[in-house]
Amino acid sequence: MFSSPRRWGDGSDYGRVPEGPEAQKCSPEKNASFFSRMTYSWFSRIIVLGYKRPLEREDLFELNESDSSYIVCPIFEKQWRKEVLRNQERQEVKAPFHKEAHARKPSLVYALWNTFKFVLIQVALFKVFADILSFSSPLIMKQMIIFCEHRPDFGWSGYGYALALFVVVFLQTLILQQYQRFNILTSAKIKTAIIGLIYKKALLVSNVSRKRFSTGEVINLMSADAQQLMDLTANLNLLWSAPFQILMAISLLWQELGPAVLAGVAVLVFVIPINALVATRVKKLKKSQTKNKDKQIKLLNEILHGIKILKLYTWEPSYKKKIIEIREQELEVQKSAGYLAVFSMLTLTCIPFLTRISLNRLEDFLNTEELHPQNIETNYIGDHAVGFTNASFSWGKTGIPVLKNLNIKIPEGALVAVVGQVGSGKSSVLSAILGEMEKLTGVVQRKVSYEHFFEAYHITTFNLQSPCSQYQRTHQGSVAYVAQQAWIQNCILQENILFGSIMQKQFYERVLEACALLPDLEQLPNGDQTEIGERGVNISGGQKHRVSLARAVYSGADIYLLDDPFAAVDVHVGKQLFEKVIGSSGILKNKTRILVTHNLALLPQMDLIVVMESGRVAHMGTYQELLSKTRNLTNLLQAFSEREKAHALKRVSVINSRTILKDQILEQNDRPSLDQGKQFSMKKEKIPIGGVKFSIILKYLQAFGWLWVWLSVATYLGQNLVGIGQNLWLSAWVKEAKHKNEFTEWKQIRSNKLNIYGLLGLMQGLFVCSGAYILTRGSLAASRTLHTQLLDNVLHLPLRFFETNPIGQIISRFTKDMFIIDIRFHYYLRTWVNCTLDVIGTVLVIGGALPLFILGVIPLVFLYFTIQRYYVASSRQIRRLAGASRSPIISHFSETLSGVSTIRAFGHEQRFIQQNKEVVNENLVCFYNNVISNRWLSVRLELLGDLMVFFAAVLTVLAGKSIDSAIVGLSISYALNITQSLNFWVRKACEIETNAVSIERVCEYENMDKEAPWIMSKRPPSQWPDKGIVEFINYQARYRDDLGLALQDITFQTHGEEKIGIVGRTGAGKSTLSNCLFRIVERSGGKIIIDGIDISTIGLHDLRGKLNIIPQDPVLFSGTLQMNLDPLDKYSDSELWEVLELCHLKEFVQSLPKKLLHEITEGGENLSVGQRQLVCLARALLRKTKILILDEATASIDFETDNLVQTTIRKEFSDCTILTIAHRLHSIIDSDRVLVLDSGRITEFETPQNLICQKGLFFEMLTEAGIPEDSVTK
Repeated sequence: MFSSPRRWGDGSDYGRVPEGPEAQKCSPEKNASFFSRMTYSWFSRIIVLGYKRPLEREDLFELNESDSSYIVCPIFEKQWRKEVLRNQERQEVKAPFHKEAHARKPSLVYALWNTFKFVLIQVALFKVFADILSFSSPLIMKQMIIFCEHRPDFGWSGYGYALALFVVVFLQTLILQQYQRFNILTSAKIKTAIIGLIYKKALLVSNVSRKRFSTGEVINLMSADAQQLMDLTANLNLLWSAPFQILMAISLLWQELGPAVLAGVAVLVFVIPINALVATRVKKLKKSQTKNKDKQIKLLNEILHGIKILKLYTWEPSYKKKIIEIREQELEVQKSAGYLAVFSMLTLTCIPFLTRISLNRLEDFLNTEELHPQNIETNYIGDHAVGFTNASFSWGKTGIPVLKNLNIKIPEGALVAVVGQVGSGKSSVLSAILGEMEKLTGVVQRKVSYEHFFEAYHITTFNLQSPCSQYQRTHQGSVAYVAQQAWIQNCILQENILFGSIMQKQFYERVLEACALLPDLEQLPNGDQTEIGERGVNISGGQKHRVSLARAVYSGADIYLLDDPFAAVDVHVGKQLFEKVIGSSGILKNKTRILVTHNLALLPQMDLIVVMESGRVAHMGTYQELLSKTRNLTNLLQAFSEREKAHALKRVSVINSRTILKDQILEQNDRPSLDQGKQFSMKKEKIPIGGVKFSIILKYLQAFGWLWVWLSVATYLGQNLVGIGQNLWLSAWVKEAKHKNEFTEWKQIRSNKLNIYGLLGLMQGLFVCSGAYILTRGSLAASRTLHTQLLDNVLHLPLRFFETNPIGQIISRFTKDMFIIDIRFHYYLRTWVNCTLDVIGTVLVIGGALPLFILGVIPLVFLYFTIQRYYVASSRQIRRLAGASRSPIISHFSETLSGVSTIRAFGHEQRFIQQNKEVVNENLVCFYNNVISNRWLSVRLELLGDLMVFFAAVLTVLAGKSIDSAIVGLSISYALNITQSLNFWVRKACEIETNAVSIERVCEYENMDKEAPWIMSKRPPSQWPDKGIVEFINYQARYRDDLGLALQDITFQTHGEEKIGIVGRTGAGKSTLSNCLFRIVERSGGKIIIDGIDISTIGLHDLRGKLNIIPQDPVLFSGTLQMNLDPLDKYSDSELWEVLELCHLKEFVQSLPKKLLHEITEGGENLSVGQRQLVCLARALLRKTKILILDEATASIDFETDNLVQTTIRKEFSDCTILTIAHRLHSIIDSDRVLVLDSGRITEFETPQNLICQKGLFFEMLTEAGIPEDSVTK
């Protein structure tokens, strides 16, 4: 599975461009005429359509084939492989001579150059021609000035110069827009190639590398660093074009001014080292800012994935503070960079420095350690399916061995159990078989064979030449893996099970029946077509595991690795799954099955049992062999056997009652009932239509601060007035100097004129510096305010929002949209204000010299506004579509990273790579249409500007001798500038509106329904609740106003310190009851009273902070162990050690080098699931309150530890009221009372003994679970 085909393969089967029905509307660019391509007239139909109605995705033109990710990614990957191989060869040659030399990494720049060099050269040629034409205009203008000075009788030459000027500027417009088009699209192709390579690498990196690069950091590489490389490409030609233009300008000025030009050169030379120093400083700032962005996205990603825990434990303020602290560091860097931006050449100088940081980060990731293909031999042919011979493994090549000296031989077709205590290495054994661990010594082999696949299932109607999966068999290895924490995709349930395989209806239905999913499908509104939310949020934990199991069964693999798949299901369902799927008569009976389990009752049915202890095989053999050889194991098994026969011993079910009957049933985990499940499918991002409201711009200006707004306008007004004054003063100086015949007279006026000219220049410099300072202050204030509001709005959204909206949509607002607000939006505002003032000043200057010019400008301005109206309507909507298309990229990336082990186990890397290309291509389509729409606008605006130049030139010829040559030069110079100014003015006005979409998206959550306030004026007493009496009075609840009631007329009261079990069938409302207690779901009627206080009258944090819960899913955050136990820093170290001892984690934590300061990786991946659950239990012991809700608290820990933990909770929570949402019925039969729910109503509420006597629903459930009546004793 890990041999060459799975590594940097050519991907030829997956790099194809969709054809036939897959292809959308092709771009007409290829078949357009030369004139249409040059002027982008072929795109006019989209502009007109967008003006008539809001554009939709289907309206947009598809990419040209050469621009699509299907073509770009494979070509770049091929060049990257060549670069990697060349680098290896270089290192091998140098190795004998430079043993101590630092190994050189493969260069991303070389790979990019070899991929895109021809198109980059083409772009550079366009730029050369555009630059040459830009210097042709001043030469023609010089001839016009000479013409005006001499005024020959034959004036047709003047009109010729005017026409020549128009032709040159028009050609420059066409060539410049072609340059921009190819330049920007090439930069987008480079970003696409980088994203594709990052994604592919993420599927190959080792577990050590995955811990080094968190999900947030990898997403930041894909978004921020790839974007930085895209920006480099867009500005790449400036690195040679700027010096080229400077040299041409110096050459022309030398011809006019002679040695005097050297003064300007001297200033330029003086500025260059200053800018180099500034660039060095900016590089450091950028590096610091990138680290802060990584930390912010990483933490934000964890917060959004663990949002339910934050709400239940009232940790939102604590994590909000952490995000804001990181954000402030980022803004501090941004402030410093903003102050440095006053240096004019900063942008140009910093391009290579800033990009070098991103290149280093990208190269670091792309060259990081991958899974080694020799971690496991997959071409083994022998008499056993899996074999370990003196094998030791660690999570890194230099790490401490986790598995030591394994010698295991698993026969083909055997059923094997791997058992042991928490942290003994059970799950690591499966990881070693998958090749996910680094092999230090020994041999591990896995046999692979497909020949008995269909025979095993007795299927004769299938075409044996047609594989079940079109992807799976392109790889060596046929393994199916069911992870301990089920990985579920955000797609319909059927797709989760098929997992890229071809539908075989007969076998598919058999799998559904065996995995106990048919009853669930009958109740789902859309059956197996029901969309499963991100991370499976709208199905129960048990269902996630059964879907995961069904996916594995349907894959038709040879070897099945099952990591405790029964932990989240009740006894009845677990028994069915074992019998119909895994056991000797199950659907997998002829397959090799390796089962990690804590259910020791299954051991007698195993062919082989492996007992793990501290990473070693402590015992191995059949059930009978281990009973006869191992006394400790005998005692353990016998104890468990007796317990199972009794079905319940008298342990206060404080912990067992944690178990949720949330499995066999589609237990509305945080949702009302199955018939409303369709209401909880993931929502597609809503795309607004119509213009961006002025209130959005106003919101930004308010955040900017009105003082800074008006000061900014004043500084830019002063800057432009002084600039016009300088030019007019210089023009007057030249005119006056021409009439001074004596050198002495000329020298006398020079000093006065020069002083005033210098003073004006100094004033302009002060205005520029002031403007940069004010803009930085205001933009930082706006960024800070909008980010804080966004974060605050997100944290106040109800839980159902996160269950129905992909996390990628939220992260996209914190990344791309906040980037636009931080960096771009204030730039567009500033540029628009400057352009507005420039246009006004230009019209006044030219109009003063040539009054008729005003008459000619009026119709052109009308055309400007007409073109703008058409453009903005389309561009705005395309930008919105582009914004919405970014979210699926992030969501798919995040989903892949969380399930990478499962993807690799099934060998479906190429299929997911293809899916990544699809979502990236969707974004590229929007980007392509946006680029072309910009070029369409630019050509038309600049053409109008070119006409203005022509009109001004003709007027100067018509004016004859009535106008001075100095004024002619000034007028035509301003006319040449007005082309760019008007273009920029309209463009930036459009950019303001289209980029205001980001502000619109950031502010979108502000108007959504929020949770109740965290703190209200009425606050409960500090000791509340002191008795733990919970009372529901005629309580009703629904998840949304348009849904039916999830709970109806719920009325009951607990006693203080009472233990209540809560049971019910599918959709009964058990989890809803718990959610209502925490006000995750608000009431529709009635009330809940806790110790005399109506919980609806107090703030959420006052309520939730006084309740305690041990959740089913153990959620940990990256950071120290101490922070995970006590994020609010309320408890002393001695208290932390005390609860760790109670949870039987003290010995483990003491063995860690940093003990309480041990770093927990993202999601707690460097702890076993059992250890994570014990950490969550320790949290509850720290929070100890009078009311505890238990929710499958020890599902993933072994029997022995479970007994110890239950004893601890019996003792520590003996004086608490405990509500247990029952999963396994034997866990609540020793409760004081049992509450039975059915269809959202209470049907029974009595002691277990009385309920059995009543022969009601509870009795039926006991009978179905196989629990005898005499086991229920008190």
